[in-house]
Amino acid sequence: MTTSPATALPYAEFDGRPATEDDLRRALFFNYGHFTAMQVRGGRVRGLDLQLARLDAANRELFELPLDGALVRRLIRHALESAGAADASVRVHAYLPPDTDATTVMVTVRGPARMTPEPQRLMSVPYARTAPHLKRPGEFGQTYYANLARRSGYDDALLTLPDGSVTEGAITNIGFWDGTSVIWPQAPALAGVTMGVLERELPGAGLPSLRRPVALDGLGAFRSAFVTNSQGMAPVARIDDTAFTVDEELMRRLAAAYERAPDEAV
Repeated sequence: MTTSPATALPYAEFDGRPATEDDLRRALFFNYGHFTAMQVRGGRVRGLDLQLARLDAANRELFELPLDGALVRRLIRHALESAGAADASVRVHAYLPPDTDATTVMVTVRGPARMTPEPQRLMSVPYARTAPHLKRPGEFGQTYYANLARRSGYDDALLTLPDGSVTEGAITNIGFWDGTSVIWPQAPALAGVTMGVLERELPGAGLPSLRRPVALDGLGAFRSAFVTNSQGMAPVARIDDTAFTVDEELMRRLAAAYERAPDEAV
């Protein structure tokens, strides 16, 4: 991928052209839509097929319209080239403004980001997102509880159902290690792309990957835990009063499995 001279970041395009004030105003006042977030390195993305499938499925569900993956790739590539960025944090947002019959696609480009590898402390909170399988802007509840957790001395929030079932982090998926297998909570949650890449790669790395219910009162059965999102992964040191072993070898194996996954040019 060739790059043009660098443009000040963050940078945004709507349907392949630089964002105008009117574009941004419309997105601000009409934010019913969905998005996906990815890390681009050297113009390439791991799990790009999962990203494109997420966008298309959400667009069909919300707007009854497909969202062509080839078009999305062209728009991402154009925004990266316009921004002069081969390494970046990219978000693709899709809207259907009320006076149109075609999906509007906004691509934003920021500097590259990576999750801190420091062990995280999570505070469980009683919150379930509406339509949790959709990734969408304006999640007040997640932000509210994440801020509450940080003010309480934790690093982030862990969302749970009324029956105590663990679902996901405020902006992460969570996985557990029982000494034999990686366990992902079987509960209503967003299927994160990093989680999806790991689910595909872990069996080949000798790490069985399973989905099954996980309850707060059963956390003591697990040796270790970790969180993932588009920026990477990190171990979990504690959930409420339950401490976990920070297993550096497990984290190395997870990272190696992720790095073995093929990447694609946008």
